[in-house]
Amino acid sequence: MTGTDSSSRLHHVTFAVAPERLDAATQLFTELGFTLHAGELTEAGLRIRLDWDRGIEIISPIAGSTASVAASVNDFLDSHGDGVYTVVVQIPEARSAESIAERYGATITYRLNVAGEGSHVEEIKMSVLGLPVTLLDTNVP
Repeated sequence: MTGTDSSSRLHHVTFAVAPERLDAATQLFTELGFTLHAGELTEAGLRIRLDWDRGIEIISPIAGSTASVAASVNDFLDSHGDGVYTVVVQIPEARSAESIAERYGATITYRLNVAGEGSHVEEIKMSVLGLPVTLLDTNVP
């Protein structure tokens, strides 16, 4: 993996919002022209609104979830309020990219692996050089 790897790219920005403001945040971005698809990732403990084509995701924790991702989002909301939770960069190999980030002092917040029916999504959320970054390795367009 090098700095000239053309398969690495900015994928999307993720905003975390409190559950009571998820509908309002969704409406705001919808009125701004985004097409947000609603979903729920129960294994992560999240409700999501996603427009990967235009690079935006809004997440909100599911009340009572004990999933590590939901816990991370709750901690963020408690500490910072609604805001930019992470910037997601798509990379060809999550483990190789993680090794690079570790050389810069990365602290891993959580890992998420979802696979099935020929597709896979691996996310590694971290803080590196004080930046909220998520490494995304996926074959989902």
